[in-house]
Amino acid sequence: MGIRIVKTALAAIAAIYTAVYFGLEPPLGAGILAILGVEVTRMKGLKSAFVRFVASALGLFFASFVFSLLGFHIWAVAIFILITFPVLSRFQLKDGIVTSSVIVFHLFAREEVTTGIIANEIMLLLAGLGWATVINIIYMPKDEHKLVRHRGTIEESFSVIFREMALTLRSPSHVWNGSEILEAYNAIEEGAQRSVLSRENRLWGQEQYWTTYFEMRRQQLESVQQMLVELALVYEKFPQAVMIAELLEQLSGDVKSDVYEGSVEERLYALSRVFRTMELPKTREEFEARAALLMLLHELERYLSIAKRLKKRKVISAAG
Repeated sequence: MGIRIVKTALAAIAAIYTAVYFGLEPPLGAGILAILGVEVTRMKGLKSAFVRFVASALGLFFASFVFSLLGFHIWAVAIFILITFPVLSRFQLKDGIVTSSVIVFHLFAREEVTTGIIANEIMLLLAGLGWATVINIIYMPKDEHKLVRHRGTIEESFSVIFREMALTLRSPSHVWNGSEILEAYNAIEEGAQRSVLSRENRLWGQEQYWTTYFEMRRQQLESVQQMLVELALVYEKFPQAVMIAELLEQLSGDVKSDVYEGSVEERLYALSRVFRTMELPKTREEFEARAALLMLLHELERYLSIAKRLKKRKVISAAG
């Protein structure tokens, strides 16, 4: 917010000095337009400037028609609003309503419609919105370090979650408060929002990595939460549980890799084949626990499929 205030102040001062230099009236109007035009991202700033300019030009057209036909009466302003605002909203220009109103009220204060006055208002628009656009493009705060920090928080949380799940499979009496789930969720949501801002600040060469990354982690967290539901049904230690625990321990390290390793997936398929050859459960309790373990294994497969689909693949060189 502090940076945006500084940018707004610079844009307003530049616009006012420009208006004074070219003899535009009132020069402070250019400052108001500049304040309205400063946005939080480059792309949003460009779109905002375009929408505000087009809306203001249309507003001038309608106002000139209304005031020329009905005169410069206060009630005529209401007629202008009733005609113009629905049109602007209909054509997705409602964000320019305030800017358009500023320009039209200038026209109303002059109490006449001439080519010179229309040109003055257009120049005010160019000065105000132009400087706002220039300041928006020149500087936007870098979010890369914040995105990297969110990624680190997510990966560390996932790593701890998998280690805790492995401990629980080895020792069902193990107690864990699950705080890392909430930490991962918050980091994913904040990171996803910031990745949108980061993408909108790139005018060329749009970067999709962060958007894809946080979407992948969001889907994986849903899968992890389902694993925990199945894990809660395992009350005793079973050989199958220990085998799955070994997979989770390996995954707690692989989760921090930028590429899809694939080794856990290979072990998972091998483990599934082993499970099919093992002796059937002898009691209802064992049946329910092993069914939960099987569902956990399937959910782990879904987790890996998300990573396989969205992560970069590991490139194996000819040397191995």
